[in-house]
Amino acid sequence: MIISICGDPGSGKTSVAKLLSKGLGLPWYSMGDLRGKIASDRGITIDELNRLGIDDPSSDRAVDDLQKTMGETDDDFIIEGRLSWHFIPRSFKVLLRCRPDEAARRIFLAKQNREQGREDERQYESVEEVKTELLNRVASDAERYLKHYGIKMGVESDFDLVLDTTEHPSPDITTREIIAEAKKRGLLS
Repeated sequence: MIISICGDPGSGKTSVAKLLSKGLGLPWYSMGDLRGKIASDRGITIDELNRLGIDDPSSDRAVDDLQKTMGETDDDFIIEGRLSWHFIPRSFKVLLRCRPDEAARRIFLAKQNREQGREDERQYESVEEVKTELLNRVASDAERYLKHYGIKMGVESDFDLVLDTTEHPSPDITTREIIAEAKKRGLLS
């Protein structure tokens, strides 16, 4: 079984993917981490890489081609990425939503705790600054994906399961909901 986890920044994609991986005994791959490594190797932030990608699709293509190959050659894994659902159409497609204010709060707190924050993001001064950056990131992603692939971001009908994590006190709840839905559909026993 392949589960693709997609969604808004700060919605809990990484936490949920890790919990699913552990609970189901499946490997987990993060396309965001891979893009973050590409950004770090270039000496820039993920947001700077995303802006470059509007005119130069090569940074997206490497990650996207990898996802497509994985979906064609492997059967059992968890993958987290904005377009994983598209490049692995046979996956159980999960979209996580989160209101921007809460997402910004989560990311700001994670950056304050360096063990949890992403290394490819700069240090933020406030939750409002994070929110502004997130909205810019989402707009940049939407522009890139529409321009390069003709894909409109976040269309809920593209997914098998859509969950709003804004009110969830922990990613455990989201993980349990995903597993329950996969079992209900006969994808897990």
